[in-house]
Formats: sequence, structure tokens, C-alpha cells
Amino acid sequence: MSEQGPVGAPVDRERTRSPRRGMCAATLSLEAIVLALTTPVMIVIADVSAPIAVTVGIGLAVLCLLTAGALRSEGAYLLGWAIQVAAICLGFVVTLMFFLGAVFAALWATAYLLGRKIEAERAAAYAAYDAQ
Repeated sequence: MSEQGPVGAPVDRERTRSPRRGMCAATLSLEAIVLALTTPVMIVIADVSAPIAVTVGIGLAVLCLLTAGALRSEGAYLLGWAIQVAAICLGFVVTLMFFLGAVFAALWATAYLLGRKIEAERAAAYAAYDAQ
């Protein structure tokens, strides 16, 4: 059974699927793995106490996953930007995170900006198609 649009026409799922959301969610999901793996590094190498390391490392990883699931809201994208800043700032504890945080920030920015561009071009193409 297909969904019905506002005038009773079937809704095309391809038209409503957001490439920005998919790419940003993938970036956050991969970043969650990296942030979770910083926990043992903080404990063993950086001599951070276990409770603080778990709170920061696992906390950021869980926040990434929750944000990836909430990307239907524009506010979640702002939270995604904040996660990128936090990942880079984690470099003050684990030096390698300056690099990895910057890599993920670049991936996030690319996914966000390219996704917005694709959404705009897709909307224009569908509008032109519907006008014919």
C-alpha cells in the first residue's frame, strides 16, 4: 500500500529522501567509532582517569549516534557542528585527535555542503519536471 500525498497522489520516496541527511549520518556513525576508541587511549596513554575518559569518549560517541538519528531536524545539524569542534578539542588530551578531528570536520563539512547543493539541484529539477 502506497502513501498518499496532499492531493491523493502517491508520495515518491526518492523525492523526499535527503542526501545531506544520509551523508551526515554516515559521517557521524564512523566518527562515533573513532571517538569511542579514544577512551582506552585516554586511560592508558594520556593518564586520564577512567570515569572521565569513559564519560568523554563514550559520551561523545553516543552523542554522535543520537545526533545521526535526529538529523530530520535542522537543530541536529548545529549539534553536528558542535561535535566536530569537540572532536578537534579532544586533541588537547590525545594529540592525534587534532588530526582525526580535522579529518572528520572536513568530512562533515563536505557532506553537509554537498548534500545541501544536491538537495537544491534536485528540488529545481523536480520543479522543472513537474512544470512540464
